[in-house]
Amino acid sequence: QVQLVESGGGLVQPGGSLTLSCVASINVFNMLRMGWYRQAPGKRRELVASINGISEGETTYYGAPAMGRFTITRDNAKRTVYLQMNSLRPDDRAVYYCNLAGVDRIWDWGQGTQVTVSS
Repeated sequence: QVQLVESGGGLVQPGGSLTLSCVASINVFNMLRMGWYRQAPGKRRELVASINGISEGETTYYGAPAMGRFTITRDNAKRTVYLQMNSLRPDDRAVYYCNLAGVDRIWDWGQGTQVTVSS
């Protein structure tokens, strides 16, 4: 069973930045499309951004809330996917998770990392 460990969340003021990290315990990490998701209180989990594997040029996709503010990257040697978040807003408050993207079956969710944006 693949384990996902997210980190990097915290409390930040509006307009601030955070960088989230997620390590996946799988050797073929570099081939996989990975995504960052978030779940706000009372809302469904949504895909924030995704990044393709090395064979697909590591191209990226951003959901509307993330476009222009968030950047997804990956370090295949470290089996890690990152989410750089800038210009954070109160409505970015959520638990952020990583997982596979663009597939029917994903791995079990990790514990996620809490992001709170408040003054």
